Amino acid sequence: MPLQKKNKNKSPGIPPERCNRILRNMEASLTARDRVGIQDFVLLDTYTSETACLDNLRKRFHENLIYTYIGTLLVSVNPYKELDIYSKKQMDTYMGVNFFELPPHIYALADNAFRTMMSEFNNHFILISGESGAGKTEASKKILQFYAVSCPSTKVLNNVRDRLLLSNPVLEAFGNAKTLKNDNSSRFGKYMDIQFDHQGGAVGGHILSYLLEKSRVVHQNHGERNFHIFYQLVEGGEEDLLRWLGLERNCKHYRYLVQGNCAKVSSINDKSDWKTVRKALSVIDLSESDIENLFGIIASVLHMGNIKFEADARGYLLGIPNQVLQQGLTHRKIEAKSEEVFSPFSVDHAVYARDALAKAIYGRTFSWLVNKINESLANMDSSRKTVIGLLDIYGFEVFSVNSFEQFCINYCNEKLQQLFIELTLKSEQEEYEMEGIEWEPVPYFNNKIICDLVEEKFRGIISLLDEECLRPGEATDLTFLEKMEDKIGGHPHFVTHKLADQKTRKTLKRGDFRLLHYAGEVTYCVVGFLDKNNDLLYRNGKEVMRQSKNAIIKHCFPSTEPDSKRRPETVVTQFKNSLVGLTEILMMKEPWYVRCIKPNEAKQPGHFDDVLVRHQVKYLGLMEHLRVRRAGFAYRRKYEVFLQRYKPLCPDTWPNWKGTAAEGVRCLIKHLGYKSDEYKMGRTKIFIRHPRTLFATEDAFQVCKHKLATRIQAKYKGYKVKGDYLKQREAATKIETCWRGMMARRERQRRAWAVTDLLICSRFIKGFMNRHQPACTDNSEYLAFVRHSYLTRLKENLPKTILEKDSWLTPPPILQELLLKAQTSALFKGKKENYPFSVCRPFADTRISGPPQYSVPVVKYDRNGFRPRLRQLIFTQEAAYLVEEAKIKQRIDYSSLKGVSVSNLSDNFLILHVTCDDSKQKGDLVLQCDFLFEALTKLSVIVNNVRFDIQPGREGFVDFKSGQESMVYRAKNGHLMVVSL
Repeated sequence: MPLQKKNKNKSPGIPPERCNRILRNMEASLTARDRVGIQDFVLLDTYTSETACLDNLRKRFHENLIYTYIGTLLVSVNPYKELDIYSKKQMDTYMGVNFFELPPHIYALADNAFRTMMSEFNNHFILISGESGAGKTEASKKILQFYAVSCPSTKVLNNVRDRLLLSNPVLEAFGNAKTLKNDNSSRFGKYMDIQFDHQGGAVGGHILSYLLEKSRVVHQNHGERNFHIFYQLVEGGEEDLLRWLGLERNCKHYRYLVQGNCAKVSSINDKSDWKTVRKALSVIDLSESDIENLFGIIASVLHMGNIKFEADARGYLLGIPNQVLQQGLTHRKIEAKSEEVFSPFSVDHAVYARDALAKAIYGRTFSWLVNKINESLANMDSSRKTVIGLLDIYGFEVFSVNSFEQFCINYCNEKLQQLFIELTLKSEQEEYEMEGIEWEPVPYFNNKIICDLVEEKFRGIISLLDEECLRPGEATDLTFLEKMEDKIGGHPHFVTHKLADQKTRKTLKRGDFRLLHYAGEVTYCVVGFLDKNNDLLYRNGKEVMRQSKNAIIKHCFPSTEPDSKRRPETVVTQFKNSLVGLTEILMMKEPWYVRCIKPNEAKQPGHFDDVLVRHQVKYLGLMEHLRVRRAGFAYRRKYEVFLQRYKPLCPDTWPNWKGTAAEGVRCLIKHLGYKSDEYKMGRTKIFIRHPRTLFATEDAFQVCKHKLATRIQAKYKGYKVKGDYLKQREAATKIETCWRGMMARRERQRRAWAVTDLLICSRFIKGFMNRHQPACTDNSEYLAFVRHSYLTRLKENLPKTILEKDSWLTPPPILQELLLKAQTSALFKGKKENYPFSVCRPFADTRISGPPQYSVPVVKYDRNGFRPRLRQLIFTQEAAYLVEEAKIKQRIDYSSLKGVSVSNLSDNFLILHVTCDDSKQKGDLVLQCDFLFEALTKLSVIVNNVRFDIQPGREGFVDFKSGQESMVYRAKNGHLMVVSL
């Protein structure tokens, strides 16, 4: 199982659901180990055997399990077919999990690196290495895609994400090519920093490129191609663009594209790739002008390859006059004192100058493109950011003929292997120290001896190569070989044809030397070493480029570039310095490793070549790494996880352990009989030295699990049956209780109804007996019944007009008032303002005691001066009387009563209009009555033929108006003024 780095699991415990997932995966991996192999090489019992490692890889490969761990290192075998393990669902599954929660996957490594960076706020890098064709570039893409999906999403972050993703197809187009071993081989080293903010959002990036194989621009081996962009432009470029560039849609017409005799490749769709690159160039913020200039440069390189030193060169694509370009390619400028002399090249020199210029143009343009991508990825926020670096570097390359490029690439791998061992040992050391476990030194091959052989000052191969390139005189590749034989001939890792014994000499040509790398022997041919290391561009070639009107060329060949007569640094020295810088960058970050392996040379799915894989396992250093991880203990696990899985094996820990997890583990292993040399107890983990100890524990658990399952099943069935019985009993009891309660309530209700009926009858009888009494408690219900009964009958027998009192059903005494109210409504509703206030005031039979039909107090106003007089207005059957105390002041016979007038305002005034034929009559009466509606209603009941007028304004000597308060007074005009609210 994988080793976790320090501080990776800071929480004191693991959530139950996660713990269960961990245990399920552990169980699956351990129980299926015979069929699908071990998902972590550390658990191999025979870990020192390459054969055992190969067998494990083969089992997993044939089950489409292409990923295997060695601790935190991920081994990836290229399946050469599409596997359904990279979907969005798979990404979601691996987000937020530890290595041992799910089967090995590149998403698990990417997620753990990201979460560790976020929790510890430090920088990390993922080193992806392997032979050409092993899947390094694809692994890098998968990691980038995972971060693109898993990181927070905003408009700005999505923009950065798109640029990060689309920088890949651009760099692949300009920096990748088909080789004998890989149709999409990276011909440069790439290190990309992805910058994250404190919330985990990708906010920027930066790319460093190493040792672009510029020689491929002008020369390719048989079966290989130039860089992809050339073929994409010719095959996929639009007709107008090709016409402007002066290109034909036929790769065979261009010398730089046909040397490998492999312009068409079945696995590559140049037209489709052209569309992807064209879109990507826009996304990474290249202007249309930059894109036109860029394609002009690519086309110009193709045209230069066809130059036969005639005046038909397409100089206009570079913005250079044909004559200037022609002279730059055919003449060399020589400075003699104060004069400049142009000396014509020989044919060979002209070819060299042309190819050197083509390589320089392409190489500098590639650097410009990387810088433009970095500008588009630049993070403008100055706050501190954490980074995850992706190092997609070329692996060891061993061809039938290995030249200068393979020497540099393999030297790079030596340096990275040295760094890998150092960081791995350091990481292991730190965990043992943190857990308080004694560390035992691990014997391993230290390849420092090989690194020194290559890079040592004054004695290393690089120093000797530079010395030979820079020395005056006739230096050749063979003189360089002789110098190496002289200076380092006795080194155990270096041999040549001259130095070798008779048996070895048969395998070496006279111009070869062989280095014994950590990954095995590689034979290099020295032919071309000096020229490729010099990579010289004649001075007048630079001067010609500085006259260009192409903006990119002007940037790549600046006039400010010093024209020192000293030679620039050689290619290998520049590369060595860049590796030193890369090493310094990586040493400041926490490492994660992906080792890519190709299973066969033919790229066939399902085919596993043991010899080829064994070689890669060796040169990738997998066995050394495994020995380091197994030097102390093969298995380590948090106490909580170990106890959770294996506690059924001890009766004291099953089913629940009450103490600490460490004490529980100690009790468990004591019961299992672990020997003292088989395990160690750390501060937070148990360390098990041998896989067989773990496997024995796991096998015991498998046996125990079946017994436990039977016991648990029996217990569960008993518990379930008992539970069902208890539920049924409880349900029956509840039903019975509810039924009895319902029946008791019904009986109680029946009795209550009987009592209620008795009380109702009693109250009705008592109400009938007191029906003529004033309303009270004893007769209220009876009177309500009487009212209801009358109103029900009245609904079917309503009179045509409300004033036809003979047509009304005879109401009971209690409803006499209701009839009067109805008549009042007919008289005054909607006609007098204060009518609504009279509705709620009950009418009285009379306002004084005595025999009259009706009596009410009023205020009489004199006709002369309108002085108010308190009087009583009495209605009898024959006449109305105005009385002061016991004295009758005026009698109005109903026969002489012409009518009654009131205003439509809120006053309480009424005027009784009287005929004055009789001398006894004194004329109209002006009265004020607080019970106006009641009094007039009573009058209308007694006298049928009286006319009631409601006047809207002024009539006679009485004026009516509305005001802020009620008042009655004599106005200045002598009229009676009545003010109402």
